[in-house]
Amino acid sequence: MTTETITLGGGCFWCTEAVYVKVRGVIDVESGYSNGQEARPSYEDVCTGRTGCNEVVKLVYDPAEITLGEILEIFFVIHDPTTLNRQGNDAGTQYRSGIYYSTPEQKQVADDMIRQMSQDKLFGQAIVTEVLPLANYWPAEDYHQDFFEKNPYQGYCMAVAAPKVEKFRKTFAARVKA
Repeated sequence: MTTETITLGGGCFWCTEAVYVKVRGVIDVESGYSNGQEARPSYEDVCTGRTGCNEVVKLVYDPAEITLGEILEIFFVIHDPTTLNRQGNDAGTQYRSGIYYSTPEQKQVADDMIRQMSQDKLFGQAIVTEVLPLANYWPAEDYHQDFFEKNPYQGYCMAVAAPKVEKFRKTFAARVKA
């Protein structure tokens, strides 16, 4: 099987990971940090907002089962790509909207999708999602991996992650893993 990897920043990585682990065709999801100035940052470092790092999820997927376009459709439904450095109550550069590609083809798909959504005025506001090559990626600490699955009744998970998962399930029922 041939796989591809794309890295996405859509706010808190707990929420983004909670959705993508349920997407048919996505083989692996890892929470991490990327596109900042600090190598090997800790969660505490990133939370200061001074590292330039973004909370992201690195997705390994099977392009024979799901296209990058489909992955990005989900991405643009489960977060707000029009708020700079913010998702809901989570504010700071570590929560910015970003697509971090590893091939020129991925960049083209992302750019084309954003251009079309902007022309269609899909969100009613400008899309601020950055599209950049993946840089300086570092996996998040073990306790962040599969956080929602391990802590479904934690307050933040119930208030923020669970509604995103439910929105994904309703909007993309055909893409939900069996």
